Amino acid sequence: MSAVRISGTEIAADVRAKVAVAVADLPSQPCLAVILVGEDPASEVYVRNKIKDTEEAGMVSVHHRLPASATQAEVEALIAELNGDDGVDGILLQLPLPKGLDPDAAIERIDPAKDVDGLTEVSAGRLSLGKPGLRSCTPEGCVIMAKRALGNDLSGKHVVVIGRSILVGKPAALLFLAENCTVTIAHSRTKDLPAVCREADILVPAVGRPEMVKGDWVKPGAMVIDVGINRVPAPEKGEGKTKLVGDADYNSCADVAGHITPVPGGVGPMTRACLLTNTVKAACARRGWPVPEIG
Repeated sequence: MSAVRISGTEIAADVRAKVAVAVADLPSQPCLAVILVGEDPASEVYVRNKIKDTEEAGMVSVHHRLPASATQAEVEALIAELNGDDGVDGILLQLPLPKGLDPDAAIERIDPAKDVDGLTEVSAGRLSLGKPGLRSCTPEGCVIMAKRALGNDLSGKHVVVIGRSILVGKPAALLFLAENCTVTIAHSRTKDLPAVCREADILVPAVGRPEMVKGDWVKPGAMVIDVGINRVPAPEKGEGKTKLVGDADYNSCADVAGHITPVPGGVGPMTRACLLTNTVKAACARRGWPVPEIG
């Protein structure tokens, strides 16, 4: 068996195109404000891509940059300013923050109505209660990819999420639960983790351990949605070179799985696409506009 490769790049492009169509029909342009603190190279690339995606979808992008020396008070003051700006619909605080800053405290300063990353306690609470709200982008992207591969009705599928983080593991479990899946959250203390994984129809590794999940952990025909993004040495490319790999050992898993997402080019692009859909939803909720269908 050779798994069908599910391209997050292609699905994300389709979602972004649908966002652009939806935005064109809105009374005015939604606005996303991005805050970058410091000069982390990876964060700079992410922010550049997010700004590009936002503008290509016909929305307004506002970019605020603070030096690495910025204080907690300065970061939170900027967030407060954006909260009070009626022209801003979504606020994204790019993580990680420089050492010495408290990301959790900063995120909690974001107006939940503008929390397009779905990370505030209010957003998490609404998700856990099954109430409408802005959902965390990466887990939302996982659900969309599962539906594109397996069909819109995921009822009865057994989903095993490896990882219990508040960024991915827990919200992913809740989002799949909302799709009427049976969900198991596994983690470092889970007994016989490979055996638990072999029970999954949909396996979602999200722990940040390079190529931890091997092919013999995967039930034949299952879907593997690899959330991990790990940079590892790549001597075959030359001295000092690196490459990106997921939490799943792609080649061995692809020999067993029915569907699999690559790294890079899998979940990552979906995260950015879901940020755009959240910005549209936030704008519509704040401004009393009908929420367009974006699939």
